[in-house]
Parts: sequence; structure tokens; C-alpha cells
Amino acid sequence: MEQAGEAALLRLTPEAPMPEGEAESTVPPAPVADDPETGATTLAALELPEAGDDATAPPAQAQTGARVGLLLPLSGRYAAEGETLLRAAQLALFDTADERFTLLPRDTGGTAGGAAQAAQALLAEGVDLILGPLFAEAVKAVAVHARGGGVPVIAFSTDRAAASEGVYLLGHTPRAQIRRVFAHAAEAGHRQVALLAPETRYGTAVTDEAAAAAVLTGLSLTRVRTYAPDASDASDVVRALAEYDRRTQALKAERRALTQQDDAAARRRLERLKTLDTLGELPFDALLLAGGGASLRQVAPLLPFYDIDPAKIRFLGTGLWEERETLGERALAGGWFAGPDPVARRSFEARYERIFGEAPGAIATLAYDATALAAALARAGAPFGPGAIGNRGGFLGADGLFRFDADGIAERGLAVFEVAGGGETRVVSPAPARFDTGADTAGDG
Repeated sequence: MEQAGEAALLRLTPEAPMPEGEAESTVPPAPVADDPETGATTLAALELPEAGDDATAPPAQAQTGARVGLLLPLSGRYAAEGETLLRAAQLALFDTADERFTLLPRDTGGTAGGAAQAAQALLAEGVDLILGPLFAEAVKAVAVHARGGGVPVIAFSTDRAAASEGVYLLGHTPRAQIRRVFAHAAEAGHRQVALLAPETRYGTAVTDEAAAAAVLTGLSLTRVRTYAPDASDASDVVRALAEYDRRTQALKAERRALTQQDDAAARRRLERLKTLDTLGELPFDALLLAGGGASLRQVAPLLPFYDIDPAKIRFLGTGLWEERETLGERALAGGWFAGPDPVARRSFEARYERIFGEAPGAIATLAYDATALAAALARAGAPFGPGAIGNRGGFLGADGLFRFDADGIAERGLAVFEVAGGGETRVVSPAPARFDTGADTAGDG
């Protein structure tokens, strides 16, 4: 393996799928202790203390090798998500770790206070690195203690505000997605883009990222419109974005003028106008839709209704599009969005399902990649410092290519997908095989 810190790509996933018959023996269904004969990595720490219960944590011990904490919501409202992340981390442990690597999962209870207490317990045990937690407020609470102990954190949040010195975010932020889809749109000849976003924290984040991405990719952000989080005012907002009233009046005026001319050319023109609902071009040829889920499914049909024609204007999206119901929305057919390399993710999903008997949740790859990254760096003898974690060559994980930028935000080598209808997609621009390690091209892979 090439040394971390060089501009070299580190592969975190197995190069070939596991043989069919090895799943049961490779990842046991329950925690096991070190086996002196086989050198199996210990999972005894999977017997978890309650959130904040420091008394149940074992005392710190002088050990060789890497000791890595894992903070997950294993009880409370988000326990199901925590269990998925734990299983993914367990899979990465057996795929990539050696006997010197110890993973110490701890329950946060799904709260910032629980995460802070669990982090303090891990720091008392002498961990070298903390993976997780999942939510931004918990990340911020953990960061205070981790920074004091000189221990870096690789968290799973998507909120850029949670990143700070020594705190890296592996979550799928909109930055990489927007830069990638904007770059592809520019390459395809689009020049002017509009933005339609919900009035939410996510919508605000997308608006900020879109403005920066437009500058980087040479697009012009011509207008931004927002709608209520529940999309209750979406009809009025889309109508205004479409300049529907002005364009319908323009069509009526044109028809009146042609009727008065009463010649062959005017009659032919009138015949063509019968198929139109509005007249006049819009000042954009692409439209970024920042919403997702039910609100996006309310907004999307309004676009063709108010004559924002998807045959003329390319609809662009974020990773929130990547759910079957949304992809089945007819108005989005032909739209583009950026997402992880489907080949890498399918391999992970197949192995996870074969071992655990169910499909992984959408966020499972975060725990896999974080654990595999920690194990890979430990195996290479690299300390968990900025030079190793911030390797500009990047890492190839279950979600494809990624690396951390100077702000600690995950840049990703993403593919661009086109909505094909019926809930299906096709890749129109594949994910890159490597990052450019020259100029910093954050997130535009």
C-alpha cells in the first residue's frame, strides 16, 4: 500500500466480491474476542454502555495499534439508523482491519449530550480517532472534547457548520453534488441557471453552494426563488418564476396582431401558435430544484403546468432526488442529478445484504468508509493527522472516490444520472477514476 499523505489513491473496499460461501464465516453474527490462533479482530466492545454511563466503560489500557471510537445512536429515536451504521462498520472491520486495530462503538442515545459523554469516555480510554456521531449538534458537542484531547473526528453529518479544526465531515453534502451537476450542464452547453429552493436550512445551503458553483463552472445564476417548507405557496412561486402572466399576455397580443394582418404568412403563424400556452423565452436554460421528497413531488408537476418546458429547460437536482417515488415523477424525466458511483455502491449493498439478510440503509456506506479509512491508515502505519486524513490522492470506498478539502468537507468523485422515468436512471457521465491532485478542484470530480 502506498503511504498516506502522498497524492496516491487508497482503496478501502475489497477489489473483488467475497466468494458466495464465505459470508457466514467471514463476519460472525455476534461479537467475538481476540483469537490467538486466527488473529481475529476483537469486537468485544460491541457490548455497549448506556449513553453517558462512564462507569461501565473499561479503564484505559496501554495497547499497541490503533484504538478508534465509533459514536452512534444505538438507542432512542434513531436506533435503527445506528444499527445499520454499526453493521456497516463491522463489515469494514473484517474487510480491512488487522489484529492491531480495535474499534470501540459507543451509544450516544441520539442526543448531543449523550454524544459528548460517550466521547469523554472514549478519550479517557485513549482512543486515537473518533468516528461519528451522526447529527450536527452532536458533532459540535463532541468536537469540544476531542479537540482538547488532540483527537481528530470523522463525523457523518451533512451540515457544513459542524466542520471545524480536526473535525471532518464524511456526509454527502450538497457542495459536491451541485458542483458536479453544474459542471456537466456547462459542458453540455447550458449557460444560465435558475434556482427553486424550499425555505429550509437545506434550501439555504443549496442556494449558497449554487452561487459558488456557478462561478466555478462558468454558469450564470440568473434568478433564485423560494417556497414554503410544505410547498403551500408553490403554485404562486412557480407561476412567478415562469413569468406565466407576462408570457400568456404576450401570446394573446401576438394572436391579435396576426389576426389583423390577415395574410397567408400571418395565418400560418396563427396556426402554429395554437399549440402554445405562452410566448417568449425565459432567462434560463437550466433549473436547479433544491427540494426533495413530498415537497418536490408537489412542485415538479407545476413546472410544465406553468410552461417551464423540460424539452427546453434542463431540470437539475441534488442527492435528494435519489428515491424511487421522486424518480417516478413524470415531470422530472430527463433531469440530471449527481450521485455516488453505482458500481462501487452495488458491490457494498450486495455483500451487506448477503451477510446481514437485509438491504442497508442509505447512510450505511458512511460508517463503512470511515471505518475502512481508519483501518487502512492504521495498517499503513500512518498517524491520524491532517496529512493522512487529508491525502489529496483520496480514497476509494463503498460510495466511490472521496477526499477531504481544506475545510474538512468530503469532496466526492460523483457520476451524473439522468432520470429515465418509471423510477429508473441511467448514467450520462461516469464517476472519475482519480482526483486531479494539482489545483484544488473541490467537489467538481
